[in-house]
Amino acid sequence: MDILKHNSIAWDNEVKNKNKWTIPVTSEEVENAKNGEYTLLLTPTKAVPREWTSDLIGKNVLCLASGGGQQGPIFAALGANVTVFDNSKEQLLKDKMVSERDNLNIHLEKGDMRDLSRFEDETFDFIFHPVSNCFIDDIKVVWKECYRVLKKGGILISGFTNPLIYIFDLYEWEQNSKLVIKNHIPYSDIEQLPKDQLKERLDTNDTLEFGHSLQSQIGDQIDAGFLISGFYEDNSGGDLLDKYIDTYIATKSIKL
Repeated sequence: MDILKHNSIAWDNEVKNKNKWTIPVTSEEVENAKNGEYTLLLTPTKAVPREWTSDLIGKNVLCLASGGGQQGPIFAALGANVTVFDNSKEQLLKDKMVSERDNLNIHLEKGDMRDLSRFEDETFDFIFHPVSNCFIDDIKVVWKECYRVLKKGGILISGFTNPLIYIFDLYEWEQNSKLVIKNHIPYSDIEQLPKDQLKERLDTNDTLEFGHSLQSQIGDQIDAGFLISGFYEDNSGGDLLDKYIDTYIATKSIKL
């Protein structure tokens, strides 16, 4: 199965369905950002600490798997040289629309987050990588590629899911609002979903997801050479587990 192609089509479909991560910022939000007033989300509800995204004027910023016209335009309004890299054509068109509407300079690139070979070593000062690596099966290479394309002293900030959410039976969660433990981590829709549920997701162009261990999410960043210098947790804003535990994680990492 071509996971990359499937999830590209799935996210094009999410744009049509007006998923919250496909709704672009307004012109007012862009103008506010030019005046230093802005909010950025790596995870569903909690704003990225302002100190994580300060002093980006003239810096080269890569918004990795971060299309949708949300973060890229804010960074451009802050004075950064922005490249938005995403696997969905429709998501990139959102950034194109905002850049044309608000006269922003944003460079668009379509591709696989695991392959940044089009960029030379030490191209970027800053990488913004919101929750998205749940849509690929191997994230070790993502951290290695981020390390390669960052300049020395460069910063990577990332959002990702706590793998805990993937141990539960998806059907019982969505249809009956029950938390029934069923799966193991690492998790794969392809390998662990019942065949009928997998077929339904394929037929409806729903995204295919992967639950990566914390060893992969955090340990492999360290193994790639990063120093983890910031951390926070967030909730989903309404899922079953929210009253028990935060299910999203954000990290700030530095290339020494």
